[in-house]
Amino acid sequence: MTTTTATPTAGPEKTFKDKLAAGSFEIQKCAGCGKHVFYPRVLCTHCGSDQLDWVVASGAGTVYSTTVVRRKPDAGGDYSVVLIDLAEGPRMMSRVVEIAPDAVKIGMKVKARIAGSGEAALVEFVPA
Repeated sequence: MTTTTATPTAGPEKTFKDKLAAGSFEIQKCAGCGKHVFYPRVLCTHCGSDQLDWVVASGAGTVYSTTVVRRKPDAGGDYSVVLIDLAEGPRMMSRVVEIAPDAVKIGMKVKARIAGSGEAALVEFVPA
């Protein structure tokens, strides 16, 4: 018996990734309660509505938490792992680039950008 793992052809995660690949950072907003949702969902985590629309995120955020992952220079060097409170309300995990990982501080204002392209596109942040 052969087992294969199918790549999702639809759904909110695929939609999010497709939008990133197209160069747009979008999150969901509930038509029921008006709150924003991230990570992409089928139902609103606030009210349970299935009326989630896609809206362009402002990209503004604040570092809620930060840590540094230590690696040898030949393995790529140190990098930050952060939780960012988006201006719209949701919190997301990402990284802050263009500064030393140790320089990332809680409360720091940051701005989102899309790094990579196609299926490798992801959201990262730079100091605002």
